[in-house]
Amino acid sequence: MQSTVVKGRAFAAPGPGAWEIEGTHFPRPATRLFQAACVKGFAKGFSVSTAKYGLMLDHLVPAFVHGVTYMRAVPFGAPPDAVKPPPKIVLQLLTRLHPGIRRRLRTSAQAMAERRWRSELSRWDAEVKPSALRAHKALQAVDPAALDDAALVGHLDACFEHLVRMVEQHHHFTIDCSLPMGDFLAHAREWTNLPVSDLLQCVRGSSKISVGIGAGELERLAAALRDDVASTALLDLPPGEAVPALLTAPGEAGAAMRAYVDLIGYRALGYDVCDPFTLEMPAVMIKAIRATLAGAKPASDTTAARVAGVRDAVPAAHRATFDALLEEARFVNRLRDERGFYSESFALGLTRRALLDAGGRLVARGRLDDAALAVDADLDELKALLVGRGGPTAAELRERAEWRRTVTTADAPRWLGAPPSPPPPTAWLPAHARRADRATHVFLSALFDEPPAKVSATTVRGLPVSPGTYEGTARVVVGEHDFGRIEPGDVLVTRATSPTFNVVLPLLGGLVTDRGGQLCHAAIVAREYGIPGVVGTTEGTKVIRDGARVRVDGGSGEVTVLA
Repeated sequence: MQSTVVKGRAFAAPGPGAWEIEGTHFPRPATRLFQAACVKGFAKGFSVSTAKYGLMLDHLVPAFVHGVTYMRAVPFGAPPDAVKPPPKIVLQLLTRLHPGIRRRLRTSAQAMAERRWRSELSRWDAEVKPSALRAHKALQAVDPAALDDAALVGHLDACFEHLVRMVEQHHHFTIDCSLPMGDFLAHAREWTNLPVSDLLQCVRGSSKISVGIGAGELERLAAALRDDVASTALLDLPPGEAVPALLTAPGEAGAAMRAYVDLIGYRALGYDVCDPFTLEMPAVMIKAIRATLAGAKPASDTTAARVAGVRDAVPAAHRATFDALLEEARFVNRLRDERGFYSESFALGLTRRALLDAGGRLVARGRLDDAALAVDADLDELKALLVGRGGPTAAELRERAEWRRTVTTADAPRWLGAPPSPPPPTAWLPAHARRADRATHVFLSALFDEPPAKVSATTVRGLPVSPGTYEGTARVVVGEHDFGRIEPGDVLVTRATSPTFNVVLPLLGGLVTDRGGQLCHAAIVAREYGIPGVVGTTEGTKVIRDGARVRVDGGSGEVTVLA
């Protein structure tokens, strides 16, 4: 078992098998409460998604080592301690003789033939998303401050169970939105030999939600303010006063502000309960409103021309198939971000609201000296503190918070236990199962694969994900609490983004991340918003100083510090 010491803490594999770090979505240690929710909901939801499509990958097991996220891939039918695929002859025998595997692979062929993602997207729109919104709104309607301690404990339990369900729900639909994209990329790359970054320009504009949930509500608010001088003047108040003033403004301006806040106010700006929800960042909200009011628009859309260019590179015999595959990828693409927006991002914010209320009570009783420390307690610890039956001290919780803030995945081992092994070649599977398997591998590669670090004193290189060149002020954001420092035209430099980073998109001129592949969230939003973007730089947040003048080349993948 591999063991590596990081800042005095030993990292060892959490169980048998190969464990790979997951820094694309979780670039820093997680809180204990989120760890518990992820363990309960992630694998359960993911296994449902893979079963729908008969994939040989059954599920991923999440585990946390000192809060750092690791994943172990579990192939269908594999023993719990498997560390690498079986030999070719053994796998081929299993695909012919094992009843469960044979059924699984038949499902794979059927799902691809019937384009199962279409019916699943319809189910998402008609049933799952509306149901999730009703559940969110029911919890949002509960004011934690109005509850006594016993009722608050019950509300905390309800928020946690809701978060577990939303993590599970998110991953119920992971393969639905991944497979058509991987299928398109696999075929288009084979036909054209073009880089994935060029091919992905063909799907721009197919995920409107990726330019920000509430974008329509924000435009409605801006339109109302243009016709209401008195309400517009409220933007000149300090942000902490401007937001409540707009919420109580008369007429259409107040109604539009309330509709906007109702949709985005309690959505977390990250992947964990330690991340603030939107209402905690009034300065960001006011800046976004001002930018929209000023008429900030995404760059002109050149997608049609880019599609035509890629299509011209496809052999004539395959162009009809290219068109069909692109249609499927574009059709389902919005589900990538909608899963987060309508699932755990809302649940995280609502859970955080309850945690902060509990923290405030504990401060009043002298048990804590900062309400925010409550987010670093697990649920049982927090309930014990509330009822006066023990629990961690403020010093213990502060130590956990400090670990979260100062450690990143760059500090931790990339893998634990057995060395990671690539999946068996798609060619080893029966012909009818190869298409889905290849699409899965291509998608995961585009999501997670990052180039080796290439840095100098003044440059970093990564993956070019959204073309164009932009020069502006670098705003290095190591946590969502830094959002308030972003000014219109800044270049956001961060470790990784979550879907709800979109609240700052109207302010940005460019985007640079340490982590992520061509299909990571940062890449998606840069493409959709039409701003130059470079991801997977590894060292961007270290090389680029806050406030530096930088040039982002989203075509070459190079970011240069100018001054």
